[in-house]
Amino acid sequence: MADSTRTLHRTACNRDCPDACSLLVEVEAGRAVALRGAPDDPVTRGFLCERTATFLARQYAPDRLTTPLLRRGGRLEPVGWDEALDFAAQNLLRIRAEAGPAAIFHYRSGGSLGLFKNVADHFFELFGPVTTKRGDICSGGGEAANHADFGASDSNDLFDLLHSRLIVVWGKNVHVSGSHLLPVLLEAKRRGARLVGIDCVRTRMAPLCDLFLQPRPGTDGELALAVAGELFARGQVAPDLERFAHGVATFRDLAGARTLAQRAALAGVPAADLARFAELYGERHPAAILVGWGLARRANGAAAVRAIDALATVRGNMGVSGGGASYYFARRASFDLSFVQGEAAAPRTICEPLMGQELLAAAPPVRAIWVTAGNPLAMLPDARALRRAFERTEFVAVVDTHPTDTTDVAHVVFPCPTLLEDADLIGAYGNHWLRASTPAIPPPPGVRHELELLGGLAARVGLGDRFDASREHWEARLLRKVAPHGIDAARLRAGPVRSPLAPAVRFAGNRFDTPDRMANLPAAAPALPPPLDAAFPLRLMAVSTPKAQSSQWSLPPPSPAEVRVHPAGAMGLADGAPAWIESALGRLAVVVRHDAAIHREVAFMAKGGQQRRGDCANVLIRAALTDLGDGGALYDEPVRLVAR
Repeated sequence: MADSTRTLHRTACNRDCPDACSLLVEVEAGRAVALRGAPDDPVTRGFLCERTATFLARQYAPDRLTTPLLRRGGRLEPVGWDEALDFAAQNLLRIRAEAGPAAIFHYRSGGSLGLFKNVADHFFELFGPVTTKRGDICSGGGEAANHADFGASDSNDLFDLLHSRLIVVWGKNVHVSGSHLLPVLLEAKRRGARLVGIDCVRTRMAPLCDLFLQPRPGTDGELALAVAGELFARGQVAPDLERFAHGVATFRDLAGARTLAQRAALAGVPAADLARFAELYGERHPAAILVGWGLARRANGAAAVRAIDALATVRGNMGVSGGGASYYFARRASFDLSFVQGEAAAPRTICEPLMGQELLAAAPPVRAIWVTAGNPLAMLPDARALRRAFERTEFVAVVDTHPTDTTDVAHVVFPCPTLLEDADLIGAYGNHWLRASTPAIPPPPGVRHELELLGGLAARVGLGDRFDASREHWEARLLRKVAPHGIDAARLRAGPVRSPLAPAVRFAGNRFDTPDRMANLPAAAPALPPPLDAAFPLRLMAVSTPKAQSSQWSLPPPSPAEVRVHPAGAMGLADGAPAWIESALGRLAVVVRHDAAIHREVAFMAKGGQQRRGDCANVLIRAALTDLGDGGALYDEPVRLVAR
């Protein structure tokens, strides 16, 4: 129970996580002193992930930005809001007049899932339209795969898993990304569901699973095709498959092109274990597959997701309760975002995973960059090239809460509220609940909400009569689609509401969102990953960690960074040895940690390191695309360890 001198405030976590938890914040004398999950939120269930549970360390970190910063003489110095806004407006107007709006690039990422962040897109469309990004560094390949197969990327209700007889957790580290899925899986297992885990890292899910497969990185498509081939051979496909799916004969031939034993050998898993997976998936119906976002972050990632989608389709597990192939929950679908046209309005686009290359090669050049909800210099590949591109840009503005690699190269920095100070509307990509964030504590006096920032900028660039900066206006605008169901901002501030627009069973009756309402089965197999050689015998995977939300570390990370490798893949280096991890792009100082849970071909690091600390894995990773969707092929980079 909270101390009697404390008050309790409700809000929601807006950071890039599938759960979008409801938070209860204890406040004393205007200061947050404790955080916990709201017990009345059916997803949050009263507990928080480690990242959010330790957020107060970040909230009150000494480097918190509390006033605008302006670069003078090579240094960022505190200034007032009027001076900072005047400086930004003058530069934006000057560059637009001299080179046109295409010379201005607005980059918005997912550092906050708040829907108000889309208002920044609206502002820059009114001002330009300006150059915008295309593709998605996080989920581009997987979402594109879902759209190719089903016409949409969405899922059955989270709690529909309780109707599953088999749940396959495929490339998804539940304890790290989406920890509030874990109680649902445990309840489903208590009700009789079997669990299968598949990951090139033996995660904490493994002891909970009836079967766990640890394939070679990038060979997940071989597993899906092997199981599909067995389904066709045993007659365990949906009897009316050709009624709702295109390409059945071609996919049958594709699945049968190799034997299960051959595919097991390619994936590096025991054939008996793969056969057991095929047996479980064929016999236990309905079965749900939960596909991890990282699985698609390879050159063959979209094709791998398409093979998994096809497996679910041919077995008849799509459009039924307890089934599905869940990659994403359509978090924006319940909100009216028609005020943003996006790429359709932009004079040109910059591909997010290739941002450094494309900015450096842009003709005519990009002369101004505005960054919303992102830290691209830490989170995008070929990070040193991206830094060079930003450093040569004549005007860079960044909106953030703390200093980052990206604020390091900015000409002006605007401080914005943290998740405990913010006011926004939030949709989740791991469930269908809608939530509102409400300030639990006031921001420092020098911090302004981004709507206020944009309103001040609009007045200075001649858009004051076309841009409404009020929170009430944007809440009502965003909630137009659900307003007929009695959902408004006040109701969401009182607690989470499940979206009335999200069906419990997506694609019910095998009616998909494609133009002809039929699923599309792939006609080609995922390419096998290129073989590693003796010079660079490991593949780098820089992945989510329990201790950081992307590059937002609540507590300082280890320094030097740690690289976890299987003892057999440590290249003769002892546990705890200082080393360099090297790629074709460069090297980082690291400490080697032996971990038998890591596949022998993998060098495993935390993502979210920063160039300013010397632990940014993205300085080692070349910019490359997934096979569909302009996603980032982030997990293919060959690396080696060298004694230091």
